[in-house]
Amino acid sequence: MKHDFHYTMSRRGFLVVAAGAAVSASLRPTRASAVDERQIKVGPGQALFNGANGASTAVWTYNGTVPGPALRLRQGEPVRITVENGLDEDTTVHWHGIRLPNAMDGVPGLTQPPIKPGGSFTYEFTPPDAGTFWYHPHADSLVQLGRGLAGPLIVEEREPVVVDRDLLWLLQDWRLTADGQIAGGFGGMMDASMSGRVGNVVTINGEVPADLGVRAGERVRLRLANASLARMMALRFEAHRPVVVAVDGQPCDPHEPENGRIVLAPAMRVDIVLDMQGDPGSRHAVIDDFYDGLAYTLANVAYDKGPPLRAHPLDAPVGLPRNPLPAPDLARAVRQEIVLQGGMMGGGKLKGLGGMMGMGMPGMNGGAAWAINGMSMTGDGHAGMAPQFALERGATCHLTMRNETAWWHPMHVHGFSLSVLSRNGAPVPHRQWQDTVLLAPRDVIECAFVADNPGDWMLHCHVADHQMAGLMTVFRVK
Repeated sequence: MKHDFHYTMSRRGFLVVAAGAAVSASLRPTRASAVDERQIKVGPGQALFNGANGASTAVWTYNGTVPGPALRLRQGEPVRITVENGLDEDTTVHWHGIRLPNAMDGVPGLTQPPIKPGGSFTYEFTPPDAGTFWYHPHADSLVQLGRGLAGPLIVEEREPVVVDRDLLWLLQDWRLTADGQIAGGFGGMMDASMSGRVGNVVTINGEVPADLGVRAGERVRLRLANASLARMMALRFEAHRPVVVAVDGQPCDPHEPENGRIVLAPAMRVDIVLDMQGDPGSRHAVIDDFYDGLAYTLANVAYDKGPPLRAHPLDAPVGLPRNPLPAPDLARAVRQEIVLQGGMMGGGKLKGLGGMMGMGMPGMNGGAAWAINGMSMTGDGHAGMAPQFALERGATCHLTMRNETAWWHPMHVHGFSLSVLSRNGAPVPHRQWQDTVLLAPRDVIECAFVADNPGDWMLHCHVADHQMAGLMTVFRVK
């Protein structure tokens, strides 16, 4: 099977290699008890990022695969997941986007002891929200994510959504050497203080290039999740009109994306509905054009040559049922503000180091390159992290995030979803809730949430280099 992929080298030397594959979501598991029991083994493995005939790549895996197994759970039903650590270093698992008890959040020192080599930890929670989520480590995050530890987590709606197929694309990129191995140099100064560790190979569901095979007339729900360390993406489906139905697992008002581009920063998820109205036998590119001058074909939508499944689009609403998120009371909201500072090329001074290492050049030798409100917390989280602010349980928080840097930052909040109110003074449409909010350089974003989940919660940039180099803080719900 021939694939038409175009490679481009920028002046910065980032080689972009496109790879794509679509897989159908796994079948629902059969339960043997009231609690859904799962096991995950973390350990070394091999992946074929260079094709079946290419060199295998040494990776770190969940249950032997990259990405890890797709965990399909049921909304409102309890799950118990035992994680066994087969690595030679500590790890944890963070269930990204799930509103769960603080003790199950997976931040070493802050919410749980790290899982030692040869040890295990059992996570127990009941997912309140249906949607597309994912899981990944929160220990040695940069290295463990960069070596492959990520997996999709899907919480199914109580009533099935009317589509012909439910597909998942978990997107990752990798910085590989000429012999196909993961490059070293994690945490280098330039990555830490600029755009992060952008790779040179992109995969979908851990696979090398393949078409997304479709049939004319069918309706597809496509769950997009960006599990990259730093790569931003903006996807265009040529000759198609995708409808966004959920962002970060939370349903929104169905709408076509602005300029037809679906923007996905690291850790973000977007669910789209595609009515396949192309001609039988036709092919259409899916293009990622986030970076100027570096557009490439991520995958191709390839139509079967057979007759259409139906003559007209499926006559069923595309909107998803809303999740039980508490509505913020903006009239009585407590106002808080965080200001993102630091990095190369200006963007604010670092006023304090939060008890961490001193600085020469930003990000050098594992030191701080970034700050929030003048304070830098480096690493993955630890015991005794002083909260940036505290909220009374049940209070509404009106949170302003102000990016004073020259770089993009997907800011992730643990334990909550944020109602996104405005961007640079303009209202954000479509009633969107997000756990990972992308701030462009100089952006000011206002959002709100109800502090109904007690504990100490992380708030950090999900460009892993930025988090490790100081763009991280904690807030407390009492």
